[in-house]
Amino acid sequence: MQNNIMVQVGVVVRDIEKTARNFTKIFGVDMPHISLTDTRDKALTEYKGQPTEARAKLAFIDMGGMQLELIEPDDHPSTWKEFLDKHGEGIHHIALNVKGMKETVAYLENNGMPLVQKGEYTGGRYAYIDSSDKLGMIIELLEND
Repeated sequence: MQNNIMVQVGVVVRDIEKTARNFTKIFGVDMPHISLTDTRDKALTEYKGQPTEARAKLAFIDMGGMQLELIEPDDHPSTWKEFLDKHGEGIHHIALNVKGMKETVAYLENNGMPLVQKGEYTGGRYAYIDSSDKLGMIIELLEND
């Protein structure tokens, strides 16, 4: 697997506006745009193999060579909501850009790291892989068209 460029750290939060404001004050960065993920009919979101209506508010903050993603989940089943319920706010995942999403997911699943959630976004797709047993974290795969 030749997908080894880390591009993002994802942080699950309860109040995205408050957290984004804190980042702008502490690190002197611009206030990020806050958006809402697409609805199920467009995003085709699946969580643990089942369709879910889950959505989240997102904010992306460029921090040099790495992007910080803030995620405020809604109350529908998702990896974000599960993380928030179990652990509270904190680092949810690291993200890697990949080419060949299906092959990469299959490779990871064949090596004991199951797909937890997947979906589409304008210009690409994402997949969350539970690599907790092997790597101690969730990995997000991003494939842009």
